[in-house]
Amino acid sequence: MRNRLKVKRAEHELTQAELAKKVLVSRQTINAIEAGRYVPSTVLALKIAAIMKTSVDQVFILGPEDWPEGMES
Repeated sequence: MRNRLKVKRAEHELTQAELAKKVLVSRQTINAIEAGRYVPSTVLALKIAAIMKTSVDQVFILGPEDWPEGMES
């Protein structure tokens, strides 16, 4: 799954640490999400989107690799 978290976070002038504190995770978790090394839970994705005042699909984007073969939307 790709994401635009770094861009959205910059638009809201938040550091990784500030966002992490708001959604109750570590700064390393935010860093891992931005780097594509960690896929957030649904609850965490919803919290992040709420902080960014946007929808989840504006922050997190499913790619072809996220769909079973033949099921791509």
